[in-house]
Amino acid sequence: MKGFFKGRSRKDAKPVEAPADAASVIAFGDTEKLAILDALENTGTSWFWATDADHKLIYLSPGAHAFFSENDDLLRKPFKDLFESVSQDEDEANDRPITFLLGAKNKLCDLPVRLLRSDDRDIYWSLTGRPHFDEENEFLGYRGSAKEITEGFQSQRESSRMAQFDDLTGLANRHRMTGRLAKTLTVFETTKRFCTLLMLDLDRFKQVNDTLGHPAGDELLRQVSQRLQRVVPETAEVGRLGGDEFQIMLPDIDDRAQLAELSTRIVQMISQPYSIEGSRAIIGTSVGIAVFPHDGEDPDELVKAADLALYAAKGAGRGNYRFYSSNLRDDAQDHRDIEEDLRDALEAEQLEMHYQPMVDAKTDKVCTFEAVIRWNHPERGMISPATFVPIAEETDLILKLGEWIMRRACQEAAQWPNSIRVSINVSAHQFRQENLPDLVSAAMVDADLDPSRVELEITETVFIGDKAAAEAMFKKLKNLGVRLSLDDFGTGYSSLGYLRGAPFDKIKIDKSFVDDCTRKDDSSLAIVTAIVALAKALKMQTTAEGVEALDQLKVMRDLGADQVQGFVYSKPIAQAKVLEKLAAGDFSYVPSGPKNHRPDRRAMFRRISVIHEDHRYDVVLRNLSSTGAMIEGLLGVPKGTDLLLDLGEGQLVVGQVQRCSEARQDVVFEVPLISDGADGLCTRHRVPPYVLEATERRLREEKGASRPAFMQVTVQSGGPLDL
Repeated sequence: MKGFFKGRSRKDAKPVEAPADAASVIAFGDTEKLAILDALENTGTSWFWATDADHKLIYLSPGAHAFFSENDDLLRKPFKDLFESVSQDEDEANDRPITFLLGAKNKLCDLPVRLLRSDDRDIYWSLTGRPHFDEENEFLGYRGSAKEITEGFQSQRESSRMAQFDDLTGLANRHRMTGRLAKTLTVFETTKRFCTLLMLDLDRFKQVNDTLGHPAGDELLRQVSQRLQRVVPETAEVGRLGGDEFQIMLPDIDDRAQLAELSTRIVQMISQPYSIEGSRAIIGTSVGIAVFPHDGEDPDELVKAADLALYAAKGAGRGNYRFYSSNLRDDAQDHRDIEEDLRDALEAEQLEMHYQPMVDAKTDKVCTFEAVIRWNHPERGMISPATFVPIAEETDLILKLGEWIMRRACQEAAQWPNSIRVSINVSAHQFRQENLPDLVSAAMVDADLDPSRVELEITETVFIGDKAAAEAMFKKLKNLGVRLSLDDFGTGYSSLGYLRGAPFDKIKIDKSFVDDCTRKDDSSLAIVTAIVALAKALKMQTTAEGVEALDQLKVMRDLGADQVQGFVYSKPIAQAKVLEKLAAGDFSYVPSGPKNHRPDRRAMFRRISVIHEDHRYDVVLRNLSSTGAMIEGLLGVPKGTDLLLDLGEGQLVVGQVQRCSEARQDVVFEVPLISDGADGLCTRHRVPPYVLEATERRLREEKGASRPAFMQVTVQSGGPLDL
C-alpha cells in the first residue's frame, strides 16, 4: 500500500492524537490504517489501484493481478490499455470513455469497465476513484478501489436486453426503437447528418392468422423479421413495434433513389411465399418513408410523417412505398371524403363505364374492349379509378362497386357485335367471395350475353391465402364458359406454378415493362421476350398494355405479342362512341403517337420559384417529367441558360434551357427525378432546412446588387400577361 502514501513510510508513521474530550475514540496511526487496508485487500472483495500523473498504473492490489495474464507487466502500463468503459446496453458504446474521464480529472463512481485481456473472456470491474493533488495543487494521479461485478453486470445486461427486444422475433421492441431514434436525432442534429425512418405493416396478415392459426402467425412474423434483417444495410436498426408493425432506422441515408430501391426490395422479399407447418402463405407489405431533418425535426414528427406516408402507400393499392410530403395530411382527409362520396355515387348513378380496345397486333382490328370505370364527381370533376378503387378495396364498397361494374359492362357489351369480347377486372377481395360465380352468371343471363364473350382479368394477389379455395374458384368460373386473363404479370407475386395450375387463356404484360422496353440499358426487353415465349409454350395469348409510342409498338410486334392495348391506338372511350364506331363497320384502329417513347410529362399548373444568379423569379410549372419540365413566366431567357428550379420542400433541380417560346422554356434536368412511390416525381436529394435558410439570407442580402437578367410576367391559365 506504500504507493498510496507518497513521501511517508511506515516507520515514519505517527499515531493520531485523540481529542481530549473523546476518551472513547480509539486513535490509529498510519501503521494501523495500512494494516486495515491490507486486511481488506486480502478478503478479495475489493482491491486498490493508483496511477501517476500520466495515467499509468503504479499500484494494483496483488489479488487483482490474477484477473490478467501471468505474463502481463501491469505496472507503468497506461490505464486505457487495461480497461475500457462499457454501457449497460451492450449494443451502445459508452458516450464518455475512460480516457475522457481521466483526462478531465473527473471522479469515478462505480464506473463499469471491461478488462482488456489477451483471451476472449469478458471480465467486468467497477472502478471508483478520485484525482489526487499535492499541496501546490499539482496533479499526482488517481487513487481508487475496484471490485469484480462480472456476474451481476452480465445479469443486468441480459435484463436490459430482454426489456429492449421482442421475445418473438429478437428484433428491437418499441421501447428500444423510440430511445434509439431520440438519441440518434439528438446527435445528428448537432452534426448535420441525415436519418431515414421506414414504417411498414403486413398486408393480409390477419387472414393468415385466421386461416392457419396464431402459432402459424407467430412463425410468419419470425420469418418476416429474418428477411428484413437480410435485406437492410448493416447500419440499419430493425424493430417490431407490435402486431404486424415494423420500423427500420437508417442512419446517414437520404438518397431517395437508394431508399426507393431498398423499399422495392423489401416489398418484393416480404411478398415471396412462406412455408409454414406444411402450408403455403403469401402476404404483402407497404412502406412509408420519412427523412430527418426534412420531414420531421424530432422523433415524434418523424414517426408521424412516416406513418402518414405508410397510410398513403396502402391507400394507393398496397404493395407500394411512399415518401412523405406535406400534402399527405390533406390527402388523408380527402381519402375519407372520397369514401363517403363514393357511397353516394353508387346510388346517384354518377359512375359510368368507358372501354379501351385491345387490338390484334397484326391486323389492327379490335378483339376486346376492357371495361374501365369512370367517376364524374359533381364538385371534384373526373376522379381517377387509381384514386377511388383502392379506397373502395379498404371497405365493403369494393363488393358493391364490383357488382355494379360486372352488370353494367355485360349490359353494354351485349350491344356490340358477337365477335368482340368485353374484359372485366375482378378484385382479389371479390374473387374470394363464394357467390362470385353466381354474380357473373346472373350478369350474363340478365344481359343475354354469351359467356365466351366475357373475359375476367385477375391479378396475382388472388393466389394469396387458401390455394385450394383459389383453385376451386377457377374451376367454377371456367365451368361458366368465360375466359380468364392474368393481369399485371411479373409485378407482384409471380410464380410459374400459378400458370401451370390456373386455367388462364391470356397473360397481360404490365405497362412498367413496356415503358422501358426500348431502352438499351434496361432488362425490360428481355423480360417481355421471356413472357411472350412462355405464353406461347403454354398456348396462352399475350396482351401488351400501356403501349404509347410507335417504337414500343414495333418492339411488341417483333416479339410476337398477340394483342396491343394503349394510347397508341386509343384512350378509353364512352359507350356511345364505341357504338358509333362499330355501327359504321369500323373495327380497325390506326396506330398514332410519338415516334419514340419518352417519359411521361404530367400536365399541371403549379407555381414554383426559379433561381438565376442572385435573383429569384416566380414562374408556373406547366408540365413535368423525370428528365425535364416546361416553365412559363419569364421573357428574354436564351437557350443554354442554367436555371435552378425550386420545387419546394428542399427539392432544388439544376436544369438547362433547351427550347424557348416567348415566356415559355423547356428545361432539361442535369439529374433525373425519381418516382415518389405514387403518381408523382421527386428529387433524389433534398437541401436541408438550415442550408435553405442560409441561401435565402444570401439572396436577400445580394438582392439589388445586380439587375435581373430576365423580365418576369404574370401567368394565368390562358397565358402570360405583362406586368
